[in-house]
Amino acid sequence: MIACMMTSILYLHIAGGAAALLSMLIPLVTKKGGLAHRRAGWVFVSGMTIVSITALLLAGVRWVSDPTPRGREAGAFLFFVAILTATSVSAGVRVLRAKTRTTAHRHPWDLGLPALLTASSIAAAAYGLTTGNHLFTAFSIIGMLGGGGQLAYWRTPPSHPMHWWFEHMNSMLGACIAATTAFLVVNSGRLGLETFSLIVWLAPTIVGVPTIAIWTRYYRRKFSPATRRASTASATV
Repeated sequence: MIACMMTSILYLHIAGGAAALLSMLIPLVTKKGGLAHRRAGWVFVSGMTIVSITALLLAGVRWVSDPTPRGREAGAFLFFVAILTATSVSAGVRVLRAKTRTTAHRHPWDLGLPALLTASSIAAAAYGLTTGNHLFTAFSIIGMLGGGGQLAYWRTPPSHPMHWWFEHMNSMLGACIAATTAFLVVNSGRLGLETFSLIVWLAPTIVGVPTIAIWTRYYRRKFSPATRRASTASATV
């Protein structure tokens, strides 16, 4: 009975991941805020939400039931990665509902998830440094940066009128990195790589983080007061 249930959850996990992968490029290349962007974005969010919830269940069961230390370690790591992914997806949606805020935001959900991620990252770092597991250590840094950054964002009054744009973009691109990482991990055997090797898990992040930085810089320039004044002046000539 339990095995059948876990198989169903696994299939649901795969379906959610497939939906996320098939839809994630559309919001990147279509008009921001347009119909295609919004519809594909919700498909991506729905898929990644399913992935996160089912991953938590699958990883939790593996950690509890796997008789081998390596299996339990894998379950704990995947549980941590699921928290990391869920936090990014949640922030990407929630910031759109707080566009007009001018003060610090203290909703328990929005502070609770990054706080959980930060605490989990500290635990992962401690485990990684103690056991020499570089995968735990590397992802603990990613988790601390993500969790700490979100806590700072929510607890600080916005300093830019387009604050929500940058946070939405960063969070959703972070979720895209997570989806790409999962796809690479699942297919690592076909590439002749070990499932839990550092290169498999970190390659999308190594490529994606500089891309996010470049894209953020581009939009910060686009939304800067100087650029807006120049655009307005050109339109009136």
